[in-house]
Amino acid sequence: MARKLLDLLRDKIRFMHYSIRTETSYVSWSKQYILFHNKRHPLEMGKKEIEEFLTFLAVKKKVSPSTKNQAFSAVLFLYTQVLNINMKAQGINALRAQERKHLPIVLTREEVQNIISNMKGVYKLILTLMYGCGLRMNEVLRLRLKDIDFGFDKVYIYDSKSLKDRVLPLPSIIKQELLSQITKVTQTHSQDLINGYGSVYLPYAFECKFKNAKKDPKWKFLFPMDNLSVDPRSGETRRHHVLEKTFGRNIKIAAQKSNINKKVSSHVFRHSYATHLLQAGIDIRSIQELLGHKSVETTMIYTHILRH
Repeated sequence: MARKLLDLLRDKIRFMHYSIRTETSYVSWSKQYILFHNKRHPLEMGKKEIEEFLTFLAVKKKVSPSTKNQAFSAVLFLYTQVLNINMKAQGINALRAQERKHLPIVLTREEVQNIISNMKGVYKLILTLMYGCGLRMNEVLRLRLKDIDFGFDKVYIYDSKSLKDRVLPLPSIIKQELLSQITKVTQTHSQDLINGYGSVYLPYAFECKFKNAKKDPKWKFLFPMDNLSVDPRSGETRRHHVLEKTFGRNIKIAAQKSNINKKVSSHVFRHSYATHLLQAGIDIRSIQELLGHKSVETTMIYTHILRH
């Protein structure tokens, strides 16, 4: 029963075009919820059992509020989207944990340059582009060849977290490096085709509409992996983009080499980009557009940093 239900959960997640990361997380939490209650079917349970599970995570497992909320979102998705049960009528949202709001960590321009100088290979180019455009990690890693417009010096961001496409100025300092990177990607793609591969993951139903698009060079990832890998959903052997954990590990190593004691992650460079723009006198509305924030209140947090 549980396995069949989890299969339905996977189908629903894919139907709604959620990421593979969300799919893995939601399936895992739903499975833990069912096992915690001795494999009882969720239809036999409700708010009381959900609360018991969340309490167990908070008290026994001592998970963070954000992790607890992730588990809650997964179980809620299972009930509302798969089992079609209206949980809001039961006051279920009251179970969501209050998360602490922290001021973002910001690097100085000198610290940013020190870390970038300690990066190696393609990771240095990725970090420079990410900081130069204020991109999220997944936004820079998911860039495809078609998203770089050298004629107008623009970078196009599609399907971002805000669900709003945006256009950003291309940092001129790395224009030649990006041209060289595209040449390498194109050459690798040609060799993959010779070897019987060369396809790439396409978003949503695009692959169904355009059968040959998955082997079109313009759809190749700008920063592909060195090795081919098997797509966990389709089972097809493809060349995916550089993994987030690999890029994050390289950032951590570079930060250590730079002797910077701040907690450095990929998102710190996005925070630093916004703060440096403020210091340069760029107005808050323009920064909001560049970052792709839905609300200017989200962008306003960077003004608090400069006041402290």
